[in-house]
Amino acid sequence: MELRADIGVFGGSGFYEFAEDLRETKIETPYGATSDPVALGTVGGRRVAFLPRHGKDHRLPPHMINYRANVWAMKSLGVRRIISPTAAGSLQAHIKPGEFVIVDQFVDRTSGRKDTFYDGPVTTHIAGAEPYCPQLRAQAVRCAAELGIPCHDGGTVVVVQGPRFSTKAESRWFTSNGWQVINMTQYPEVVLARELEMCYQAIALITDFDAGVVAEGEAQPVSADAFLEVFRANIDNAKRLCEAVIRAIPNERTCACGMALQGARLD
Repeated sequence: MELRADIGVFGGSGFYEFAEDLRETKIETPYGATSDPVALGTVGGRRVAFLPRHGKDHRLPPHMINYRANVWAMKSLGVRRIISPTAAGSLQAHIKPGEFVIVDQFVDRTSGRKDTFYDGPVTTHIAGAEPYCPQLRAQAVRCAAELGIPCHDGGTVVVVQGPRFSTKAESRWFTSNGWQVINMTQYPEVVLARELEMCYQAIALITDFDAGVVAEGEAQPVSADAFLEVFRANIDNAKRLCEAVIRAIPNERTCACGMALQGARLD
């Protein structure tokens, strides 16, 4: 089997189930080891690379993931588009557990993560205004509607360092700014993909209400057990949506993601 793929998926081992001819391979990168071997397979005639960002046994907490190695490995296989199913908490009462949000913006609240491939000597400033791929986002929204999966088109994800959950004060602040969801892994994954001129789209599965929303008495505070219960109950919808998006992605890219480095370098 040829070690190449056009589409990448950062998701757990359960996301492999709909792929054919699966084969795992280890990818060496200049940035160290990936979270796990990459599983290569075929979905609807398309070559797809699957990589669980936390490792198959979920041994890597968010702040310990080698994001650069994972993203670089995808690029080395020829991947041009990345789909990122991810668990997230809701910051707004109208976005409920079990629903999906196809995010279009992020706010970075992490610290100390390796978040660029370009440490010099050529200074590189990619544009950050529209971090997610508009073509992939539109495709994900259409597929969710066709499958009858409850989905919100667009939303801002606040990315926190983890591994702890937010305090009520932090969560109230995020909610008051009008941001929609909270997560621990979107940064720097999304910007690293853009630096390598790959399209990237997160599909956020809402597992809980964050602490600020519960302050108003609308839900119970988030816990790891509650998080897993909702996630497991809705994982089939996440798989269905991911598979549908892969099958529906057109060959031609109509976005500007593949030109991210044009005009970005000072040399």
